Formats: sequence, C-alpha cells, structure tokens
Amino acid sequence: MQNIIKWGMIGCGDVTEVKSGPAFQKVPNSSLVAVMSRNAEKAKDYAERHQISKWYSNTQELIDDPEINAIYIATPPLSHQELAIAALKAGKSVYVEKPMAVNAAAGKKMVEAATRSEGKLTIAHYRREQPVFKKIKALLDEQAIGDIKFVTLHYLQPSLTAKELSDPKIQWRLDPEIAGGGLFHDIAPHQLDLMLYFFGPIEKATGLSGNQGGLYQADDLVAGVIKFKNNVFFNGIWCFDMPSDTSNDICTITGSKGTISFPVFGPAKIELTVKEKTETFTFDVLQHVQQPMIEATVRYFLDEIANPCSAADGVTVMEIIDQFTNALAD
Repeated sequence: MQNIIKWGMIGCGDVTEVKSGPAFQKVPNSSLVAVMSRNAEKAKDYAERHQISKWYSNTQELIDDPEINAIYIATPPLSHQELAIAALKAGKSVYVEKPMAVNAAAGKKMVEAATRSEGKLTIAHYRREQPVFKKIKALLDEQAIGDIKFVTLHYLQPSLTAKELSDPKIQWRLDPEIAGGGLFHDIAPHQLDLMLYFFGPIEKATGLSGNQGGLYQADDLVAGVIKFKNNVFFNGIWCFDMPSDTSNDICTITGSKGTISFPVFGPAKIELTVKEKTETFTFDVLQHVQQPMIEATVRYFLDEIANPCSAADGVTVMEIIDQFTNALAD
C-alpha cells in the first residue's frame, strides 16, 4: 500500500454529496481521484462540482485505474457483493456502504474474497467512530452505570406518504431484491452494529417481522431479541407504519447502578442517570458524518491501526437482520 490512499468511488448518490464524499478529500493521507456512475452525465457533473480529476461510466475501468488503490462502494446493497469482489480481486482495498450486502450469505462471500486478496475490507458502520458513541463506549467500559443488565431500543417512524412512495430515491429502499428488505434494512445496521461495538460477540438472536401497513412489499414492523455472550440482553422494536405525528428514536442501556439513554439518529446527546441524578453530554454536529470512520479506515489501509469495522462484524449484523426478519419465511 502506498503512503496515501487514492480513492475511486462507485456511485454518486445522495449519501456521497455531504455525508461521505467530501471527507475523502479532507482526512490526512487521502484523496478522491475518480468517481463512477452508469450515467455518464451524472458522473461528469459530480466530478466537476467536487473538483475530482477523473470520472467513469464503467465500473471495471475505474477499478482497473492504476492510480487508484482503494474503492468506496456507495451503490444499493444488491451490487455490493459483485463490486467488492471485483475490487478485491484487483488487489484494491474496499470501504463499502451499509448494509454490507442483501443478506449474510452474500456478506460471507465478500469476506472469502478479502481473505484471498491483498486488499482490505471495511464496512461503513460509521457511527462507532463518532464522538458521541465513543463516549458511550467509554462510559460502559468504566462501568459508569455498573454491570450492564439489558438494552431497549425503540425506533418508530410515520408511514411514508404517497409523495415519498413515488420518490425513486426511496423506492429502491423498499424493494427486498435491491435492498435486502425495507426501511429496517436501511436503518437497523447502524443500531445493531453499535450493539456489537458496545457489548461484543452475540450468543443468540431471534425475532419476528411483518407487513402491517401494506404500502409496499417489504416488512414494516420488526421485533428482535439478542443475548450477548457477556449475558447482556437486547430488545428492539422497529415500526415504519406509525401515525404522521408519531416518531421515536431512543436507546436505553440499563445497568446495576443507572441508565444511559440516547438517540441513534437524533441529536448527538447522552443522558447518564445514576442515583436519580442525570448528567447530559452534548456533541457538535458533524459536517460530514462519515469523516471520523473514513479517517480510521485510511489509517487501517495504511497499516497504522486495526480495522475500525471488520467484515466479520458486518456479517454478524447481517446474520442478526436475517434472524429478525426470516423467522416467518416459508
């Protein structure tokens, strides 16, 4: 690996405009040198707006560019397996968007390709590198709330409107063939990965899912339980068919001495309650939410630190999702 990571980005969708794309140019020892979209005009426009020197409309041409030594995959999940394997076969390191793939089986094939490649593979579960969640991990490690007993997570979202259902940027997320599932598959990887980050390996995961609203093919309600090997229990409920004025995003970790509560997608805020006294921690809004993870990934690709989110963890997240959503499958 060279002493600078020169990225090629596959996919020029909304996620790359602010959340991730600009960060590749801002972190040390990193440069975004080429982008790719099947729509040549879109690729050219993106490159010009972001001052990127090269653009492609052919995936393999970007992968084979000798200047590029790492690939960022920012396409819908259905293509992650094929693109990651192609890049790894070319000896390029890969940073792939979440969910890692459409299911655990596809994720495992990506892991197998990485073991045969000179390249490395990191999953964009980027919240684990953000200051708010690193602070939660530190509070847990120092036993600020004593021994951890259980975790509850509620994520409730209003039903999609007719306008939202007709939006192509949302439609693919509701197609199980493309996204692996519905909005749960888009949202839950971040939450479940944080649980792995906080509590380590799992012993068992099980759950149920269904479609109550009938607005699209994918499930809109998921309930799941996890037992971690350290005897921590997790209970989560996700519902995407709530009234228009109903939403909730809260995770509460309960220990022998108190609780830690926080939203995963809301304001960067933690409430630590011990002996009926609550202390609040707040954090600045990040301009590019993936920047801390991209910086860690660059350092990993340069052999400076361990993998900030391994492909094995990515597969575990997909296994949990499969367990939560496949229990009623024929």
